Amino acid sequence: MSELRYDPTAARKLIDDATWDALAEPLHAARQETLDDVALMTDGDIPADKQPLDAGFIPYPDQLLNSPELDPMLESAERLRSEIDRLVVLGIGGSYMGLRALFEGLSHPYHNELSRADRGGAPRLYFEGNNLDNDTISGLLELLELRCKDPEQLQQRWGIVVISKSGGTLETAAAFRIFRDALEAYYGADSKRSTNLVVPITGEEGKLRSLSEERGYPDVFSIPDGIGGRYSVFTPVGLYPAAVLGMDVRPVLQGAADMTERFRTAPIGENPVLDYVATCHLLERDRGMNIRVLSTWGNRLEAVGLWYDQLLSESLGKHGRGATPITGVNTRDLHSRGQQHQQGARDKVITNVIVDSPATDAVILPEAPASLDQDQLNRLAGREVPSLLDAAIQGTNKAYADDARPTADLHLPRLDAHTLGQLLQMLMLATVVEGRLIGINPYGQPGVEDYKRNMSEILFG
Repeated sequence: MSELRYDPTAARKLIDDATWDALAEPLHAARQETLDDVALMTDGDIPADKQPLDAGFIPYPDQLLNSPELDPMLESAERLRSEIDRLVVLGIGGSYMGLRALFEGLSHPYHNELSRADRGGAPRLYFEGNNLDNDTISGLLELLELRCKDPEQLQQRWGIVVISKSGGTLETAAAFRIFRDALEAYYGADSKRSTNLVVPITGEEGKLRSLSEERGYPDVFSIPDGIGGRYSVFTPVGLYPAAVLGMDVRPVLQGAADMTERFRTAPIGENPVLDYVATCHLLERDRGMNIRVLSTWGNRLEAVGLWYDQLLSESLGKHGRGATPITGVNTRDLHSRGQQHQQGARDKVITNVIVDSPATDAVILPEAPASLDQDQLNRLAGREVPSLLDAAIQGTNKAYADDARPTADLHLPRLDAHTLGQLLQMLMLATVVEGRLIGINPYGQPGVEDYKRNMSEILFG
């Protein structure tokens, strides 16, 4: 299996060697602290200045690969996949962003438009419970009502996966009540399908756990203690619905485990986690470049960028500090944000996420009759679309380099389960290491609780 590769060569031109070398010792210390946090969390005697401590995500991929818990989860996912043709996933933040990254990265770009056979027997997927948007909730209810008339027909059956550690997040809880009511009305409140086709993923305790026990849902999966929402993509939060959708989650886990081992053992210069942290940190500290642009060269990685937006913002956006993440999709956004990146404020570090080989056969630009060559593209006839994209990447990087605007390239040999597992684990590890490096606890999100508290006071008094 191939390894992803991080190349900060262009960005390093703005960082002198002495500055880079001086960071080695504190960077190694931050790595060691990150790894030591796992044992500290396991021991249970966590000092106040370390709380909260949710380092469980670091060893979890390897642990799950070797755990008896994996097979029952996959068997349940197979059962649900065989019984429904539409899956409604309810969750917000880390309870759905990781799955969305996996789904968009690994599934057919037009998954929901394919026949069940062409989807490999996987259900269509719909996300809700991530907002309080009346029109999208109503629209999905309407779609289900229009398309699902006879519950005896497989292609007219739908189910729910609801994800919430506490069960108390209003957006998801409200959506679950709404869609649970619709599901029970469709199948009959006392029918087996009204319980068998609902799978909660939640904490060991909490409102959703209590509701699940009261309702008698046969399959309920736990979010492990010590793993926060935005770090939970490799738990049942991300993997259970991914498996329902037919994804092979084992290579995803293996990619994450391989990245953890590489992070633990590889030196600076060969360690994508440490090299990424060093590049971004030094450019922010010494040059004020506090905007992190994750430029994904292709549509299928946009959801990874949006997942990273949450990861970085909630982890390091504290105490008046923290870089601001921006997700870009190129070449699309070269026609919008590209102007700002090329000639705007010098406050950005651009990381290009590049897939070296497409997952499908290359599309070839056809030749047109001379009378229809007004676009003058016959000069490029016979060229493959990936070669056009490569020219755009090279041209953009050169334009930024010519104006001393820093870029780094993060190369994925191909977009598959193993490399995507590497990428997500790399970004989570990098976020924690940077937090330890700059003295910010990368776990917890106290600022998010403020709006929740105020909203509850307004609604409940």
